[in-house]
Amino acid sequence: MARYREAGMSDQLPHLVTVTGQDGPGIAERVFAILGVRGIDVRDVEQVRIHGRLLLCVEVLGVAGEGSEDLRAAIAGQFRDGNVDVAIAPLLEADDATERDRFLVTVLAPEISPSTLQGVSGRIAQCRGNIERIVRLAVYPVQSYEFAVAGGNLDLLRRALAEEAVRSEVDIAVQVDGLHRRAKHLIVLDADSTLLQGEVIDLLAERCGCGAQVAAVTEAAMAGEIDFEEALRQRVQLLAGLDESDLEAVRRSLLLSPGARTLVRTLKRLGYETAVVSGGFTQVIRAIVTDLGIDHLAANELETKDGVLTGGLVGPIVDRVGKAEALIRFAAAAGVPQSRTIAVGDGANDLDMLAAAGLGIAFNAKPMVRDAADTALSIPYLDAILFLLGISRGEVESADQMEQAGNP
Repeated sequence: MARYREAGMSDQLPHLVTVTGQDGPGIAERVFAILGVRGIDVRDVEQVRIHGRLLLCVEVLGVAGEGSEDLRAAIAGQFRDGNVDVAIAPLLEADDATERDRFLVTVLAPEISPSTLQGVSGRIAQCRGNIERIVRLAVYPVQSYEFAVAGGNLDLLRRALAEEAVRSEVDIAVQVDGLHRRAKHLIVLDADSTLLQGEVIDLLAERCGCGAQVAAVTEAAMAGEIDFEEALRQRVQLLAGLDESDLEAVRRSLLLSPGARTLVRTLKRLGYETAVVSGGFTQVIRAIVTDLGIDHLAANELETKDGVLTGGLVGPIVDRVGKAEALIRFAAAAGVPQSRTIAVGDGANDLDMLAAAGLGIAFNAKPMVRDAADTALSIPYLDAILFLLGISRGEVESADQMEQAGNP
């Protein structure tokens, strides 16, 4: 709905017809019938229904002189039960709201209080943004609200709302609005501690009896203190002697992050491309990727001889740079612009991938990764990423029910 400044009566100005009250069948039909009979031109329409209450706004031209009260009475006469109110007001020419940049602010937390909503709204106002719509996306397993904002500056909004996120102990994401949001995307997930719970190499090390040594190198690598490739080779050397049955045992023991199946299943229904780009190992990850129906995989290959790990690696290393290169390669193969890619990760070796993506999400990440990413999620549910795409919990559940009923 175009925004206009209210003014005194004028025959030349558009008018706004506002219908409010208890919703029911045929309200819009009766309003448009009156407008049609009187030859009044409809320029824009917006309707919202909330908990059985209706707000219908129609921008019209052709209301002359004292005709606005006559038109109001004619429309109101269609609703004699008193459950619907009708108002008509003249409008000045549109201000610059339709020309402003538009942003989407998504708030997520286990619980979102009125004071949190107040804080977010206040920060948006301080950045000269105008809230046009607020929608609740989910009430479980987390609560989530989406604010549609016109005006303001993206960098200022992100900085101000990052401060508010810390103050209110919630997650807040700020994105540019547009049709691209629901267009085809490529979603790239790290494996260890993102798609999967825990670190695969640490689980392998436990079977090899070198858990302490490998864990120390892993921690240093994920914190950015050691070159990833060198750290990887050091750790893999310690795994020499494990056989393929050990790899299979670790694969069977792996747990997906909560919400992982829901995320991938929903993305596939939307026609999105999915990928796993991991510094882990194909021998362990590939079966999981296949089971989930994920489209692309890039990971490291453990060298084996007669079914036993040699302590070496085969082929190019998927490290920090390699992850970003894989994202770009998979986007090109899928025909998805790089601006419509989303990367999700938790460690220092994900930084280049997060930077290369159109939207980089730090998932329960180290502080340095949270600071570098476009947005961060501190909740354990991977499917919360759907809320950043504007997909509500209700939409996910409706799709699940349709599939169960045999209507995918």
